[in-house]
Amino acid sequence: MPRPSVRTPAAGPVITVAGIDPGPEESALVLFDGQRVVNATYQPNEFILAELQRTPGIYPLAIERIASFGMPVGAEVFETVYWTGRFAQAYGVEHVERITRIDVKMHLCHTSRAKDGNIRQALIDRFGEAGTKKNPGPLYGISGDLWSALPVPSHSMTGCR
Repeated sequence: MPRPSVRTPAAGPVITVAGIDPGPEESALVLFDGQRVVNATYQPNEFILAELQRTPGIYPLAIERIASFGMPVGAEVFETVYWTGRFAQAYGVEHVERITRIDVKMHLCHTSRAKDGNIRQALIDRFGEAGTKKNPGPLYGISGDLWSALPVPSHSMTGCR
């Protein structure tokens, strides 16, 4: 992970938060400073784990927490839970906040019925378009599965509980 941001805009120092959308084999990791994406990657869990071990506690880390909806789940869900625990332990649990998807939905869309498309649009409305390589926007670098990771640090930064 890159070192913490040292930009100091007129509004005060920039705080960078890392967010992970975990998966059973691969996970999305996004560094977000409240205004723009600093770095984003979708990698095998072993790679993400090594990055977290290499840079423990540099940024606050928000990890999407798996929540029960009362339905049976398969092995992939349990494997994802296993990895969230490994990520938190490797980084230092004192630097980790766990956030449920429902909390993200309520924060960004004000409804628990929001879908991924609604969350994506709320992020674009709040921070701006991703843009292009020639003309990057604040969310440049976010595509595919990384859209699921971006709301996690965004929610964490606001201090919502």
